Amino acid sequence: MVRAAAADDSGATVADVLVVDDHPLMCDALSATLGLAFDLRKVRAVSSIAAALASVRDEGAPDAVVLDLNLPDAEGVGGLLALRKAVGAAPIAVISADVEPGVVSAALGVGASGYVSKLLPRARMVDAFRRIWAGETVLPDGFEPEDAEVGEAATLARGFASLTPQQMNILRLICQGRPNKIISYELSIAEATVKTHIAAIMTKINVRNRTQAALLASKARLFTH
Repeated sequence: MVRAAAADDSGATVADVLVVDDHPLMCDALSATLGLAFDLRKVRAVSSIAAALASVRDEGAPDAVVLDLNLPDAEGVGGLLALRKAVGAAPIAVISADVEPGVVSAALGVGASGYVSKLLPRARMVDAFRRIWAGETVLPDGFEPEDAEVGEAATLARGFASLTPQQMNILRLICQGRPNKIISYELSIAEATVKTHIAAIMTKINVRNRTQAALLASKARLFTH
């Protein structure tokens, strides 16, 4: 196999990549393929956003991230939003079998550097990552972003970006219809603390009630379920 040099948009060589995917075979295959194709110094493979954030905290930010959107603790672009805050300017490439235009637009709106279909042949997939790490925005075949759609997602993301990880967890449970008492139990925090967080969430995203918060999160494709 011919090895392809990769560099991010700052010109720095990509040597340390964080792969976040909860499917063991996909994660192993992707890690091995990228490691060999780009002669990477390090490939970190994790299966959740929590593990990804722990890796960044313990080992520092990687040079690039490859992220599946649907994970045990994050469904939709909420996980991408959390990682974008954690890894700074490092390019985040979404890899997913779901190439629905609204999802792609939402991912771009919250900071994805590119969006790669899991259905691509290996050679095309490697080329997609090479281009993303060189600073190009790679999108699924046939996808033509609508400026208004991407712009709306970006606008919504600015409000959600200010939420803490705990507030994001609470918002996710609100979107699932959980009452405060259940949220308190599931997150092992006091119900009064839940209420305080909900008040802060509503202020940050400029809504008046839980229903509006859930609708706005849905519009931003923050969570898929």
